[in-house]
Amino acid sequence: MANPTRAVPFTLVHLDALRTTADLRSLGSEELRSLAEDLRGRIVDTVGRTGGHLGSNLGAVELTIALHRVFESPRDAILWDTGHQTYVHKLLTGRVADFEGLRQAGRLSGYPSRSESPHDWIENSHASTVLSYAHGLAAARAANGERGRVVAVIGDGSMTGGMAFEGLNNLGHSGHRVTIVLNDNGRSYAPTVGRLSESLIRIRSNPTLMRRQKHLEDLAERLPWVGELFERGISATKAALREMFEPTAFFEALGVHYLGPFDGHDVAEMEDALTNAAEFDGPVVVHVLTQKGRGHAPAEQDPVKHMHDTGAVKPGSYTEAFTESLLKAAESRPELVAITAAMPDSTGLLPFRDRFPERCFDVGIAEQHAVTAAAGMAMGGLRPVVALYSTFLSRAFDQANLDVGLHGLPVVFCLDRAGITGDDGASHHGVMDMVLLSKIPGMVVLAPSSYQELQQMFEDALNLGDRPVAIRWAKTSAPHVGWEEVGRGLKARQVRSGNGSVCLLGAGKMLASAIAAAAELATYGIDATVWDPRCIRPLDEAMLNDASRHNLVVTIEDGFREGGFGAGVLDDLSARSPETHVVVLGVPVEHHAHGSVDELLASFGLDGPGVAATARSRLH
Repeated sequence: MANPTRAVPFTLVHLDALRTTADLRSLGSEELRSLAEDLRGRIVDTVGRTGGHLGSNLGAVELTIALHRVFESPRDAILWDTGHQTYVHKLLTGRVADFEGLRQAGRLSGYPSRSESPHDWIENSHASTVLSYAHGLAAARAANGERGRVVAVIGDGSMTGGMAFEGLNNLGHSGHRVTIVLNDNGRSYAPTVGRLSESLIRIRSNPTLMRRQKHLEDLAERLPWVGELFERGISATKAALREMFEPTAFFEALGVHYLGPFDGHDVAEMEDALTNAAEFDGPVVVHVLTQKGRGHAPAEQDPVKHMHDTGAVKPGSYTEAFTESLLKAAESRPELVAITAAMPDSTGLLPFRDRFPERCFDVGIAEQHAVTAAAGMAMGGLRPVVALYSTFLSRAFDQANLDVGLHGLPVVFCLDRAGITGDDGASHHGVMDMVLLSKIPGMVVLAPSSYQELQQMFEDALNLGDRPVAIRWAKTSAPHVGWEEVGRGLKARQVRSGNGSVCLLGAGKMLASAIAAAAELATYGIDATVWDPRCIRPLDEAMLNDASRHNLVVTIEDGFREGGFGAGVLDDLSARSPETHVVVLGVPVEHHAHGSVDELLASFGLDGPGVAATARSRLH
């Protein structure tokens, strides 16, 4: 355990007084409390200006302090699962001066970043993966004879993902020296532990079982010498039940020693637990209980609202249009159900859950299960709507392909945060959905360009019959248009007719770039045609026939340039009209850093001026 004596002559400690994480080990209890208060203040102040994840970080303050007092990062590798809870970790590892630039372009990432610091081992924000990282890193260190402990912090939703249990099972089998910190913040995000505990609670609170138990105990007391033996048997049975259902038995059955639970806001208690855990030869779980949003009244009272910076559905957004459409359809379609993976708030399902609680399924961070469960529901006659972020659908591509697509099931995928999403960075850009979904035979992929288009597409998706449909939309605000500017079915919509020189096809929100580019081209005497494709797959014949009469066709999409919408147009027109030159504009196939959506799109040449410049250069 770290020495609690003070090495500096002051009572209050602030972040600016710390030079390295080693300085933490010289602080006393009062100084640690002062430091925790300063950490919370910095986080609340910064997130209030930059946006970010508030509740999870406020709940992990003392836990992170204890980790850095017991372990010597980066020699001891501290791996974080849901990487959005690492603000305290960043502040304690030399990034105080940079913290005011949190999530700003070219500045501090909102997630661990290997390029920022050697203390950041994994750039991870997709949950449930850290135990597999830990297994692999511990295996490598054992093979190379390297010193240093591997510490994996999991929780905040991650234990609902199946991959977490795959990693846990393999860690237990391997026997590697890994400390697993289970951050249980009461978000019902540790169902394996929680459900096991709940089973015991149900037994203890069942009046029938309790009456029978009391009857047996009373009977045992009245028996002669046999009674004492019988009473001991009852006690042993109760102990066995307790072991069967409590976390100790679950983890240790997998070969992982269990310690806890401990108070996650008591630094001294956690230090003792972590120090003891580090002495074990094999993997150890240290179960800590924390309060999400601790120390900030708004976050404590409404942790859902303050869990993510994107938790609230913004008025006028594509997500709001989806919510309205879902509620309207559900009123007349009793078979309609909605499924999400731990994000009912930011995917717009909360109003639906409030109105139809028995028809809303939040499966936790388990996208694979969500998609295959939706397939089963569709087989049983329900009409499932799967609401996910675009980036998280990639985790369940196999299920979308073989469990839904192969069976031709009428599942509607509603993909929020499609395209470049901005300040959450590489792990959250939804740039793969069109590439992946367009390769699933029979899959219909729709991309709305306005609030009203999304509503029309949702209605059309429910009327398409026995085939899967995906609707993908951006995080940004949705243009509002009149219903005369809305298409129908799987047909494209011509927005502007030109003279045959240039045809611009703007997919989804990129229609705005196509329209802006056409206006700029007009100032140079170039009369461009503009189409809203609406349907990414299958492509509309009328649109393709019209495009083939032009000298130049430019496709614009906010997904990966290779293998997406434009690639499909290029493939078709190369056979339909070989003399037509096709330019595919989209996001380069790279991992792109965080930044504002408009700035990133402009850097890829996907704004109006960029598209116009490309068209002019190719015409000339």
